[in-house]
Amino acid sequence: MSVDLYPAIDLRGGKVVRLAQGDYARETVYGDDPVAIARSFVEAGALWVHIVDLDAARTGEAVNRPIIARVAADLAGHANLQTGGGVRCVADAEELARAGVSRVVMGSAAMADRELVVAVSRVVDVAVGLDHRRGEVAVHGWTKSSGVNLVEALGWFPTARAFVITDIARDGMLDGPDLEGLAMAVSSTPIPVIASGGVSSIDDVLALSRIDGLGGVITGRALYEGRFSVREAVDALRGGA
Repeated sequence: MSVDLYPAIDLRGGKVVRLAQGDYARETVYGDDPVAIARSFVEAGALWVHIVDLDAARTGEAVNRPIIARVAADLAGHANLQTGGGVRCVADAEELARAGVSRVVMGSAAMADRELVVAVSRVVDVAVGLDHRRGEVAVHGWTKSSGVNLVEALGWFPTARAFVITDIARDGMLDGPDLEGLAMAVSSTPIPVIASGGVSSIDDVLALSRIDGLGGVITGRALYEGRFSVREAVDALRGGA
């Protein structure tokens, strides 16, 4: 089974940025045309694009949703859009679904209210984002620990279509993914796991492709810094490298 690539676009103030370890003070701007960047990913072979609305995640103000709608419209019929950041209620999910988003990612809101995931799943597919430090799930922009173990949380959301698992210590740091932890997560749930954080090279992508049953790989900074291309990563995940 091939693994899907999810090239990532983080939006802040309409610009494409990346944060180091989720720190808003450690931001790098990579572009100001998210639609063109998303289109370039798809033209290179990606079947999904992953967008995070950092403004909505931080303040709840969905200032980037018109941009997300434009990306969704541009990709329609060519690729799927997965979007996270600020999805805190059914109305948020409904708005994104109307905009053409294929799947929403819910993190802190999911951990706070498991039934909300069930309700949102009736509107649009849901991926539950489980961001962790040393196996303990963090919430509220990574500022607080939930006190819940990652493996335990994997059993909480039967209606989820995927889990996006981020090792906070590795996110945006290009230090390599947590292969052992991801393999354990994949073996702990029948729901597809999407790996996020730490991918720094095509060798990392290949290593992830060898985790039996992994559903996908999110990568951002390594693409923007030219460490490998979307086409190279897609080929690697499909067994072509």
